[in-house]
Amino acid sequence: MYKKNKKYFLLHFIVFIFGFTAILGKLITLPSEVLVWYRVLIGTIGILAILVFSRISLTISKHQLFSYLSVGVLIAIHWVTFFESVKQSNVSVALAAISSATLFTSLLEPLFFKRKFRLYEIVFGVFIMIGLYLIFNFETHYQLGLILGITSAFFASSFTVLNGILVKTNDAKIISIYELTGAFIVLSIYLFLNSSIRLESFSLTYSNFFYLLVLGLVCTTFAFVASVEVMKELSPFTVSLTINLEPVYGIIIAVILFGESEKMTNGFYLGTLLILGTLFANAWFKKKKA
Repeated sequence: MYKKNKKYFLLHFIVFIFGFTAILGKLITLPSEVLVWYRVLIGTIGILAILVFSRISLTISKHQLFSYLSVGVLIAIHWVTFFESVKQSNVSVALAAISSATLFTSLLEPLFFKRKFRLYEIVFGVFIMIGLYLIFNFETHYQLGLILGITSAFFASSFTVLNGILVKTNDAKIISIYELTGAFIVLSIYLFLNSSIRLESFSLTYSNFFYLLVLGLVCTTFAFVASVEVMKELSPFTVSLTINLEPVYGIIIAVILFGESEKMTNGFYLGTLLILGTLFANAWFKKKKA
C-alpha cells in the first residue's frame, strides 16, 4: 500500500509538471520555435544519457527510423503551436484548448486502429465543441491563441495515437530519443530557412537558461521516465483520469503567479468546466466498457 501511495503521489507530481509546462512557456521570453528547439535539444541529451547509463542499444531498422523521425515532426508542431498559444493569449486559454485533444483522439483512433466509432465518444466530442464555442465566444481577444491551442491539441492527439501503435514494437525510451531527434532536425531546418529568426534570437538570459533547463530536464526527461515508472503500478484508467487534472493545476498556478492577466470571464470557466467534465466522463465510460 505504501508503495502504491508513493506512485499516486508521483503521478500527481507528474501532472503538476505537465501543467507547469505552460507556465514556463509564459516565463521564457524566446520565440516559440527557438524555445522548442532548446527543449528538444536538452530533452534529447537527457534521455540519451539515461539510455547510455542503462546500456540500451539504439539499433533500429530503417523503417522504424523513418516512422519515429516522422512522428517527431508532429511533436515539434504540437509544442510550437502550444507555446505560441500561450504567448498569443495566456496559460488558461492554452490549457483549455489543449484539453480538446480527447475530441481528436476519438476521431483518429478508429481510423488508425480500424475499429468502429463509439456513440458516447461522438456525444462527448459534441460537448467539447460546445465548451470551445463558449470560450471562443466570450474570450474574443484571445481567439488566435485559442485556434493555435486547438491546432496543438490536434497534433498532440495525432502523435499520441501513432505512439500507441509504435510502442508495441520497441522500447518507449528508444522511440522517444528518435522522435525528439526528428523534432530537433525539422526545427533546425525551419530556423535556418526562416529569415526572421536571427542569431541573437538564440541568446539566453540567466532566467531563460534556468527555465529551459527545468523545461528540458524536469518537464521532458524526468516526466517521461517517471510516467513509465508509474504505469508499472497504477492502472491506465487511474493514470488517464489523473492526467485530466493538468489544466486544473496549470490554471490554478497561473492565477496565483500572474494574477489579473489570468482571470477570465464566466463564459470561459463555464466552457472549461464543460470540457473537463466531459474528459472525466469519457475516462469513466472507458473504464466501464473495459
